[in-house]
Amino acid sequence: MDDGLYQLDADGRFVAVNDVIVETTGYTRDDLLGERVSLVLADADVRRTKRELESVLESVVADLRLRIDEANADIEIAALPRVEGDASQLRQVFQSLLSNAIEYTDGEPPRISVDAERRGSEWLISVHDEGIGIESDDQDRVFEVFQRLHSRENYSGIGIGLALWQRIIERHGGEIRVDSEPGVGSTFSLTLPSVATDSR
Repeated sequence: MDDGLYQLDADGRFVAVNDVIVETTGYTRDDLLGERVSLVLADADVRRTKRELESVLESVVADLRLRIDEANADIEIAALPRVEGDASQLRQVFQSLLSNAIEYTDGEPPRISVDAERRGSEWLISVHDEGIGIESDDQDRVFEVFQRLHSRENYSGIGIGLALWQRIIERHGGEIRVDSEPGVGSTFSLTLPSVATDSR
């Protein structure tokens, strides 16, 4: 891109960057429209408050209810803790993780579970699925922008989501990783700070 890009306002830069992405990746502008909200959210300030993670997940499940019912998905959510974090950002992270777990299946009804384990001053939150899984050599790539591991004909999305959600979790002072086996399923695990007075 030339120096003129830096003379544009934020909206102008967004359009210019989209043009380059469309030209170089084959994605359409429609593919990119939904990602603008995600990009803004990932760059937003983290407004830390004490949050019941269960209520965050309940909200996500409610928003995904139509997709869950259409896929005949079974989602089990264990008792979840209070954490320090930004409710809107955490909601988007878990919505992405659950959406992917519903999406990346081999045709069988998705089986998904969410649980938590206390580890010192933080919580390890894990989202397990029994989907198609990810090859070991590809597991680091799922957190790279515009990295797709499966064809667009079979699975939707443009490969931005997980990279942004990793950024959000890191800005919360945590980490996110994946453990996966092809044909068996995947577990996405993330850490979040616990509430200081929380003894659960």
